[in-house]
Amino acid sequence: MRITIHRPDDLSASTRSAWHQAMDESPEYANPFLAPEFAEAVGRHRGRSLVAVLRESGRPVGFLPYERNSFGVGRAIGLGLSDCQALVHRPGVIWDTEELLRACGLSVFEFDHLVEEQKPFGGHVTGTFASPVLDLRPGDGDYARWLREAYPKLARTTLKKERRLGRDIGDMRFVYDERDPKVLRTLMRWKSAQYRRTGRMDRFARPWIVDLVDHLFEVREEHFAGVLSVVYAGDRPVAAHFGPTSRTVFAAWFTAYDPELGYYSPGLLMHLRMAEAAASRGVRLMDMGRGEKEYKDWLKTRELRVGEGFATRPHPVAAVHRMWRRPVRGLRNTVLAHPRLREPADRLLKAVGALRTSGASEAPAARPVRTP
Repeated sequence: MRITIHRPDDLSASTRSAWHQAMDESPEYANPFLAPEFAEAVGRHRGRSLVAVLRESGRPVGFLPYERNSFGVGRAIGLGLSDCQALVHRPGVIWDTEELLRACGLSVFEFDHLVEEQKPFGGHVTGTFASPVLDLRPGDGDYARWLREAYPKLARTTLKKERRLGRDIGDMRFVYDERDPKVLRTLMRWKSAQYRRTGRMDRFARPWIVDLVDHLFEVREEHFAGVLSVVYAGDRPVAAHFGPTSRTVFAAWFTAYDPELGYYSPGLLMHLRMAEAAASRGVRLMDMGRGEKEYKDWLKTRELRVGEGFATRPHPVAAVHRMWRRPVRGLRNTVLAHPRLREPADRLLKAVGALRTSGASEAPAARPVRTP
């Protein structure tokens, strides 16, 4: 086994083709977050992004995209944004984790959505978590019929809300692949407001994430495309979603809706419309990502397992990093795993968010600067 290190945008066409082939050969690696296009996009906006290429008999057979800081601490590329992480490889490829880290110049490699199949990393997994997925099956072109067959319990109330939305606001329509960048900006604005309202970190307050989404919106490749889907009532956007898709897997990523129209359950309408439309285009799976949400329980057909942890090799930096990061992750996971802790924590975050948003709305407008 020979391991070489490259910048994501420096990979040759033949190496990228071998990466795509490895994705095609194993369903576990078909997720768009594991595609070279995602690694390249992150690399453009995060300067220390790299890819380890594993070779056997001179042929590329494995690919690990990662980020590395100046202390040799690494993490899965896009950690905090990516909902699927792995060393993508051809069937039968086995690697030595310590040898891999040494070749990458890493003392530690952190992950939080690791594909369960990654057995060489298995000893470094500190916890596994459910990641709900929806197995898609094409309908016959009739959305209402597909909905009644796929979700008989949800169909009646969902279709009723869609009809009421059409009567109250305007004729409802759905666009699976909207190309208007203005609607993407609307989605970001809604999502930022939602983050602030619920006391979460506003991802779109970070310019590099905005730039990354803008970049992915323009990517239109066979194994990867950024898809913006929108529910309209008349000409008014009601809900929107942006996420990447591969040939067979659609990754649910950023969903938001007009908060004035929450009565109509626009987020749920959005996911159901996306599922039906994606299935009609040959997509087989919608990956809704790790985390407990009520709508995920309604929609899922099964669950995958993803791992969280730190792959390390003997090194002082690795020991310090584990001492610092592991208690933080453990506390967060304990809160998330227990409703008696999670619900009060969620209420506290929402209260903080309410104070934050009310303070912003009550703050006096900035006076214009007068120039002589």
